[in-house]
Amino acid sequence: MTTQQESTQEKSLKIKEVADRFYELAKEARFDLIQAELFSSDARSIEPDSSPFPLTEGLDNIIEKAKQWQEMTEANHGGYCDEPIIAGNFFACTMGMDITLKGQERSMMDEIAVYEVKDGKIVLEQFFY
Repeated sequence: MTTQQESTQEKSLKIKEVADRFYELAKEARFDLIQAELFSSDARSIEPDSSPFPLTEGLDNIIEKAKQWQEMTEANHGGYCDEPIIAGNFFACTMGMDITLKGQERSMMDEIAVYEVKDGKIVLEQFFY
């Protein structure tokens, strides 16, 4: 095996390890631990332009965004995360939540979440919904 093949296999293994740990924690809705364990300090988060948080840069700001989301939430009735699929430096999951936001009707939100991994850490998350 060539050195390039070995480094590609090592890289794929690291991404798989991150994706597997992400999935394990997401099934338990432990997004706080996902951020603490798996995110790079300079990670970015991208959501659709219609979102109140279209671009968030830096782990501290991503954590703050999560706190603001919780403050907007009246009730969380459940959710799901499907097993990740891996391609190159990325993994993606379909996710959803059954939620009531303050002042709104209860609704089901479904999305595809794409994560980029570099050096064993998530450096980018992007949501499509």
